[in-house]
Amino acid sequence: MENNGLIRITVGGDTAFVATETVSPKSKHRSRATNKLLRPKDPKPKEWLASELSKQKIADYKPFNFVDGEGVRCSLYVSGCKFACPGCYNKVAQNFNYGFDYTKELEDQIISDLSHDYVQGLTLLGGEPFLNTQVCLPLVERIRKEYGTSKDIWSWSGYTFEELLLDSKDKLELLSKIDILVDGRFQEELKDLTLQFRGSSNQRIIDVQRSLAAGEVVIWDKLER
Repeated sequence: MENNGLIRITVGGDTAFVATETVSPKSKHRSRATNKLLRPKDPKPKEWLASELSKQKIADYKPFNFVDGEGVRCSLYVSGCKFACPGCYNKVAQNFNYGFDYTKELEDQIISDLSHDYVQGLTLLGGEPFLNTQVCLPLVERIRKEYGTSKDIWSWSGYTFEELLLDSKDKLELLSKIDILVDGRFQEELKDLTLQFRGSSNQRIIDVQRSLAAGEVVIWDKLER
């Protein structure tokens, strides 16, 4: 029932009058327009720098897991991310001050955990690893020094591969030392729980070394979906 611009709504025996415009098509259009604003941030090249943002904090460290890439992995979750993707699964780690300090003791523990034959490699997540290069780059360099290429290194990033190629020297250096990059912002409207190792269909699993050699993106050859 509508009267004087009000609509009477009855739910479970309770009656209330609400303004027509709150449920009108115009309101729906405004809602859709508002939703369009809820997008991950898109930085310009070199706009966000680890040297200015990182507090060298760690949100979590999870050794011997099976979910953050291929095989048994040790996963380091760094703190701090500016992409602010709506629907982010680890929103608390967007805060650069969240968690605990990265220490030499933790680095030694990671190196020790990687020594087991059944551990395939290290995974960098967050937060945003490429905004925490003060932590990730020395760790990756140490892994390469002690294990060569016998341990693979995966990283998730809100940056795309192409964006990283145009960004700061430290980002490009970290990229050059990893094996697999899962790239791109999480986009909630493209969310697909059936995808392999990623949350939305815009994201890619990239073979970094082959891509750098080819000068174009080469998708991981074990991709199933």
